[in-house]
Amino acid sequence: MRLLITLLVALYGTVLPSVASAQSGPRNCTPTSQNLFVRDVLDEYYLWYRELPRLNPSQYATPEAYLEAARYRPLDSSFSYVTSRAANDAFYGDSQFVGLGISTQVDGTEMRVLQVFPDSPASEAGMARGDRIIEINGRTVVQLVESALIGGAFGASQPGVTAQLVFRSRDGLERRASLTKRVVTIPTVSLARTFRVDGRTVGYLMFRNFVKPSYAALDEAFAALREARATELVIDLRYNGGGLVDVAVHLGSLVAGSLTEGRVFATFQHNDKNSALNEDLRFMQASQPLNLSRLFVITTRASASASELLINSLRPHLPVHVIGEATYGKPVGQYGFPFCDKVLAPVAFSLVNSEGQGDFFDGIAPTCTAGDDVEHDLGDAAEASLAEALHLMRTGRCSAEATAQRLQRLRVRGSPERATGWQSLVNAH
Repeated sequence: MRLLITLLVALYGTVLPSVASAQSGPRNCTPTSQNLFVRDVLDEYYLWYRELPRLNPSQYATPEAYLEAARYRPLDSSFSYVTSRAANDAFYGDSQFVGLGISTQVDGTEMRVLQVFPDSPASEAGMARGDRIIEINGRTVVQLVESALIGGAFGASQPGVTAQLVFRSRDGLERRASLTKRVVTIPTVSLARTFRVDGRTVGYLMFRNFVKPSYAALDEAFAALREARATELVIDLRYNGGGLVDVAVHLGSLVAGSLTEGRVFATFQHNDKNSALNEDLRFMQASQPLNLSRLFVITTRASASASELLINSLRPHLPVHVIGEATYGKPVGQYGFPFCDKVLAPVAFSLVNSEGQGDFFDGIAPTCTAGDDVEHDLGDAAEASLAEALHLMRTGRCSAEATAQRLQRLRVRGSPERATGWQSLVNAH
């Protein structure tokens, strides 16, 4: 087996020619052979290989089960994972996944729709941001939450799987719809627009994932912002679970332009068996940079990996103000190891910025706290997180509401449930 030689923050991205191959692949695709393969890869590349337990691979039914038993739980409760090669290639190559075309959030026993992708089963059914999903396949959301079945309520991520939904729009209209899963394309730049704030042109980008189509989408968006003479920028990463490291470098280079060109963006740090792979990643020359002197970023607990890398890597070079919620907390990345019809993605390195900072397993804290306001559309200046970003931009201070909200959240123990593994990348159904 040859290692798919690519680096990632969420799965894989930057080509690394100095790595030629890994252990030979499984002799066959029996469960035991696949588990042995996972064991050997972990022993060589896993960032915490010294902490691996001594397990008998033949005692586990699948490589997923073996990985779940072997992972270093104090830090890796969900980062390493196994996914299908087809799903992996579709997401990173084409920004696609199989699903209904919605992002959702469960708060207590209420499920709200956060985002609906165009040309998807959900959009064709008339679903929109802010909808309340009442029933899924004949069971209420309350029942599904109380029975701990909400995570798999929409069914398998396979074409043809049908979900019967009852949902209520923000204006109170209740509807029923039968949605059948199919391939859905996530627009990487879901929305781009400008605002006039105190005589300045402020750009806004809803950026959804760091994948191959992002290069062209970002170049087009930044060219439009340059034409509009934007001098400030808000990047909305609230549902962005990460992706390719190279795309993070590309976006960072578009933001700062000549200010950071050639400087260190991030440094890879591997285990002691692979220290030869440690290297600096540098900002590039961008064709349509904004040359900004500061940046505003909107985040939630769903903002992970490459989203966090962008924030952390820019901060030594210019002020980056974070608005919303603390991020996911994933300062590590994976290699992608293909085997049989799957890809193993074990944590294989950490990433630190030019000042050696990168230990944010608890997430990156917001400058100003704000909610994800589903009563308003994304990109609406009245939406709570965007409104807070514009307030901070105008005044240099968090609003009174944001300050009160921060104090209230400090009194509440725990954190909201977060998507894990492969699901944390797509953040959608």
